[in-house]
Amino acid sequence: MKLRTIVLQAILAVYLYFLVKIILFKGHSADVSLLTEQLKIGFQEPARILTRIKQGNLIPLHEITSALNAGTGHSSMNLYGNFLIFVPLGLLLAALGARKGTRSAKNVLAISFFLSLALEMSQAIFSIGSFDVDDLILNTAGGMAGCALYALFAKAGRKKADEPDYESDTTVKSS
Repeated sequence: MKLRTIVLQAILAVYLYFLVKIILFKGHSADVSLLTEQLKIGFQEPARILTRIKQGNLIPLHEITSALNAGTGHSSMNLYGNFLIFVPLGLLLAALGARKGTRSAKNVLAISFFLSLALEMSQAIFSIGSFDVDDLILNTAGGMAGCALYALFAKAGRKKADEPDYESDTTVKSS
């Protein structure tokens, strides 16, 4: 395994740690005993989890539209934060998939969506937040934006590498 891949995987692991810490625990440390208790309650009363999901936002673009109309600092932070927090995921996944010849965009789309879904479901299961379908949309869009940024940077890097270096060209053409 190349050093580049190891470094990218290490950065991805650290990013995922902070992603979970920010989204699920709002930057605080996890209270394992509380999470265990909430999980037990959820398994004993599965209807409680369903109720928590139903209490969240299940209407696509509802919270996004409300945030854009409100224009407050909190609504903007929520809107842009949910988008921006997944941009690094898209960048890292695209960088890791680029060398393997995989279809990075499809992988980034799937991983961004399912990771966001897992985080949203975790909030409902552990009663530590609310389920919001708009977060799925924003998180997935952020992951795809990161993938697009990687593609732009990679294309610019290839273009620059393909350009001849006229300053160091020492060959002289004779007429």
